[in-house]
Amino acid sequence: MISSPGWQELRPHRPLKTIVTAGLVAGLLDGLDAAVVIAAMNSVSPARIFQFIASGLLGVSAFHHGTPAALLGVLLHFTIAMGAAATFYLASTKLPMLLRRPLLWGPVYGIAVFLFMHYVVVPLSAAPRQPPSSAAALLNLIGSHVFFIGIPIAMVTGRSARRV
Repeated sequence: MISSPGWQELRPHRPLKTIVTAGLVAGLLDGLDAAVVIAAMNSVSPARIFQFIASGLLGVSAFHHGTPAALLGVLLHFTIAMGAAATFYLASTKLPMLLRRPLLWGPVYGIAVFLFMHYVVVPLSAAPRQPPSSAAALLNLIGSHVFFIGIPIAMVTGRSARRV
């Protein structure tokens, strides 16, 4: 590693606090986007959005279980956000460059999370298949992953870093 005067490596620390904080921030921001924007674009209630998330485990029966299924969807949504935060945190322990430029790597990570969710997690889940998204819905999904998942997770993880 090249060393220059005054330059120190960044290393994340306080893993649990960092992951929980990043996951809660990302889950809240992305959840609000889903509850407000996606619900409005599809003319459905926020509860229906979270029932759809629960349908990943329960299949179409999630739509017949009302509030309990919506609450399960909220729990799953935050669990996924925590997983995304933990993944970024672990990556940053091996690639400290992620911590130095969160506004560069956060969007890249957000797009990676979108692609993983869209092409791996959802197809493997029990959620009912959806017709292709409209251009506006697709832009919102990508944008929410960049601005509400990738950047917040990178920023929180970067803030938790200390110089070593």
